[in-house]
Amino acid sequence: MHALDGRPESPWTGNHPSTSYPQLQEKLSVDVAVIGGGIVGLTTALEAVRSGSSVALLEGRQIGRQVTGRSTAKITTQHGLIYRYLMDTVGREKAQLYVDANQDGFRFIETTIASNNIQCCLEERSAFVWIGVDREGLYELEAEAEAALELGLEADIVDRVPLPFATGGGLRFTRQAQFNPAQYMIGLANVFERAGGRLFEYSRAVGVSKSDGRWRVKTDSGAVTADHVVQATNIPFAGEPDFTVLTNPRSHVAAAFRISAERAPNGMFVSRNGPCRSLRTGWDEDGLFLIALSPKFDTGHELDVARRIHELEHWVREHFEVGKLLWRWTNEDYDTQDRLPFAGELSGQNDRLYVATGFNAWGITNGTAAGLLIAEQIAGRRPAIGSVFDPCRKAQDIGHTASHIRKEQSSVAAIQAGDGAIVSTGDKKLAVYKTESGIVRALSAACTHAGCTVTWNNADKTWDCPCHGSIFSLEGRVIHGPATKDLDECAPPA
Repeated sequence: MHALDGRPESPWTGNHPSTSYPQLQEKLSVDVAVIGGGIVGLTTALEAVRSGSSVALLEGRQIGRQVTGRSTAKITTQHGLIYRYLMDTVGREKAQLYVDANQDGFRFIETTIASNNIQCCLEERSAFVWIGVDREGLYELEAEAEAALELGLEADIVDRVPLPFATGGGLRFTRQAQFNPAQYMIGLANVFERAGGRLFEYSRAVGVSKSDGRWRVKTDSGAVTADHVVQATNIPFAGEPDFTVLTNPRSHVAAAFRISAERAPNGMFVSRNGPCRSLRTGWDEDGLFLIALSPKFDTGHELDVARRIHELEHWVREHFEVGKLLWRWTNEDYDTQDRLPFAGELSGQNDRLYVATGFNAWGITNGTAAGLLIAEQIAGRRPAIGSVFDPCRKAQDIGHTASHIRKEQSSVAAIQAGDGAIVSTGDKKLAVYKTESGIVRALSAACTHAGCTVTWNNADKTWDCPCHGSIFSLEGRVIHGPATKDLDECAPPA
């Protein structure tokens, strides 16, 4: 494997100052406990505290450094080719509710940024879906434009897309936007705290239970008792149904390159044909950069993630005049069979347990819409979008499995310094990492969620679960679930 250039994180997480909220080390009693400090959790928490509830938000790591902070952060109602699909499958009424909810999410973000002077590089951009010069897929773009217009969106077909290579035109959504998601998250956290909310970092929820009509959320060092509990954790880990069988964990690699203003494309872009590519620009203190995303792949099913980054870099340099590779990273989302999120209260029995997952890679507006929905439900209202996002709706089991994955065959001697692999020793599988100095460290390779064997991500240096998408650091610590426990340490194999 050729060495990877660039820092192994997103430009958003790599460039913002660390937050310093306390760790929960006590027992609290509040009206609402929110688990997860991404865009869903912070939106829900802020709206709940504004409605007069006492709210505690628990973040397992730091604000802005999880899934939202590793996204491309397109604030857009252009979600691939979804609107003709929704009109054909769930009907015009529900498709309209989906549009209205995402537009509400869009407006909430813009209003919150403006009213609180959050410095997060908000920029208006048009969003494009482009096709190749053979114009394959033009019919689908035209059908999507027709559906979008019928639903009240600003969309049209253009012959030219502002990219530095030949295309066959595309679908354009005007008046969309982009921003720095980590800065926005930090800004939301500040607004939430000023409004009276309490926020705790490095306070991972490890259990949720109910007693005497109230919920108890347990962390490693404290606990919160609450009337309402919101799981804004990318994938829920408590309650029914089991969303690990109703969603598919999907990952993509991303890379950011320095680019001059003269060479930068003006817009946000996603391809309709071939290997799906997504593009946008962003700013840091040193200037402009171009972000490119690879096609999705099933989390933990790729045994050479670094290869995907090399392929992405090759494609970018073929199509753009870019400079240094600055950043490269992997992000994960959960897809649903019907392309609609699961968000809201888990049952009709007033259980007051809420979830949000399955944003199909469009989590900025969808996640905000989910947060607004849950806050409304906590306040006792039943917004119409709840019927579309209903987490208890009849849904098909995704049916994903890790059984077909080619098993890694390795030995300690074959592992290069700075690399990892799965090593079998007797009837046990170990996740083995060799440091740059040659020290061998071993963990149990069994994911602590359901026992699946993890795989080594050689780009991010993480252990990724191919069954349900849990991700662990190379030291075995949970980065995000559904797992709530770290991988067990083991003696290195002989």
